Amino acid sequence: MIAGKSVLAFVMAGGEGSRLHPLTAERSKPSVPFNGRHRIVDFVLSNLVNSEIYSIYLLVQYKSQSLIEHIRRSWVMSPLIPHHYVTVVPPQMQHGPEWFQGTADSVYQNLHLIELVKPDLVVVFGADHVYRMDLRQMIEFHVATQADATVAALPVPLELTSSFGIIRTDSASRIRDFREKPETAEPMPGRPGHALASMGNYVFSADLLVDALMRAHSRGGHDFGKNLLPAMAERNRVMAYDFTTNRMRGIRDYEEPAYWRDVGTIDAYYAANFDTLGEFPKFCMSNPHWPIYANPDQTEAAQVHDGHIRTASLGAGVVIRRAVIERSLLRREVVVEEGAEVVDSIIMDRSVIGKGARVRRAIIDQYNFVPPGMKIGYDLEADRQRFHISESGVVVVGKGQLKP
Repeated sequence: MIAGKSVLAFVMAGGEGSRLHPLTAERSKPSVPFNGRHRIVDFVLSNLVNSEIYSIYLLVQYKSQSLIEHIRRSWVMSPLIPHHYVTVVPPQMQHGPEWFQGTADSVYQNLHLIELVKPDLVVVFGADHVYRMDLRQMIEFHVATQADATVAALPVPLELTSSFGIIRTDSASRIRDFREKPETAEPMPGRPGHALASMGNYVFSADLLVDALMRAHSRGGHDFGKNLLPAMAERNRVMAYDFTTNRMRGIRDYEEPAYWRDVGTIDAYYAANFDTLGEFPKFCMSNPHWPIYANPDQTEAAQVHDGHIRTASLGAGVVIRRAVIERSLLRREVVVEEGAEVVDSIIMDRSVIGKGARVRRAIIDQYNFVPPGMKIGYDLEADRQRFHISESGVVVVGKGQLKP
């Protein structure tokens, strides 16, 4: 119970993640690895559990097996407490043969779960963002303002409005206009270079959500941002919750206080990983007051057999043999052989960087073997013949693309 209300959570984890290709060639976007031992989905699930929301349905769709296995290993809630669970829900097709047609349709297809649990409030959150958030504060705002629906929001630069749902509010934070990914938008009052954007995280009064979903479905509307929320803003009390007011214990002075990143592109994903690195990171993964939970790891500690290491994150089981590692993140059981160099790069689980190989500004996905002497990230035209190159020039080697 939060603010005297029972809460049920739906997590939208069905994203295809086409802009993160090739990292999403064999997995959905929420299951893409992040930092040393996490997956992107761990952030929203940790935020829910830390906020004392324990009834969670994870709605999956595209390439979901990796995500299902991760949830099975990492997110088993106590079987002794009936309402403590993280349950994976694929498309049920109870209303026809279709897969989820959009975010709102994914919840519409699972209305029976709302009827089964009978919550006072339903929170609907995305699974592809990196952030910490105390949902209790947003729910308390929802209750205090007598809202029918509440949208978490934060300012974004005007040049990015085409990537977000853009909100216009009155002085009381009530949403008067909601437009999904407009080409242009009016600036916020007092913030000439910014517009107020939806974070894709919502709180609904349960009975009104059910009614809105049925209305949207009857009109062929399948998406929260495009269909349901604009219609609700016209006839219901829909409020905007300012994410920058969310207060979190344990945040260091050097961290970005309201850190939130949509890691939907290779460049955004790459940058967010590096935001966690260094002596004074923008987002510190370690916070005892608000942990980001991950898969329990029984692998032995990392081993360094001589070498030069500066500003690096080393996962469990990493082995470095007289190599150079600078400003890089190495996940579990990565091996870097003698004479190799890894600079400004992300090396994922169980990959091997061979003797004398050099890797710069690259993402090497799992199970790759970079041959001895190979160079990646030093000649982008040559790399383009074999690998994916992001807009900013980050080289991406897909999962298992380089075989021993």
